[in-house]
Amino acid sequence: MPRHEIAEMWQRALDALRAANTLLTAGFPDFAASRAYYAAYYAASALLLATGHTFTKHRGVLTVIHRDYVRTGHLPVEAGRIISSLFDLRALGDYGGAAHVSDGEARLAIAEAQQFLMAVKPLLPSTLAEINPPPDAGV
Repeated sequence: MPRHEIAEMWQRALDALRAANTLLTAGFPDFAASRAYYAAYYAASALLLATGHTFTKHRGVLTVIHRDYVRTGHLPVEAGRIISSLFDLRALGDYGGAAHVSDGEARLAIAEAQQFLMAVKPLLPSTLAEINPPPDAGV
């Protein structure tokens, strides 16, 4: 997989994390939680692109992250828990109807997405170190 595609996916992860913070600050916790999930999803996708994997479904990404990275110890068990939890919270934020994500839940989702990105980053090709995160991304 060309490195520029991996780098672009990683940049999407950083941008989604930044957007999550902006949305929470603006009073939109449902959308902030969704962006927090997408930050983790894009980071996981960048990692899988680096090994030649591409997926059309989110479940496929989650399955391979758990199978090839969490179960093998390349990512901590907590990282697997985080991406699964963010996936579920995104569903609540996007499709919850009368149920909503609280500010506290969104704040935790953003912190956990940041933690997930920090766990994934060392597994990415070293050339990605040249990509600087936005100042408020925290990664």
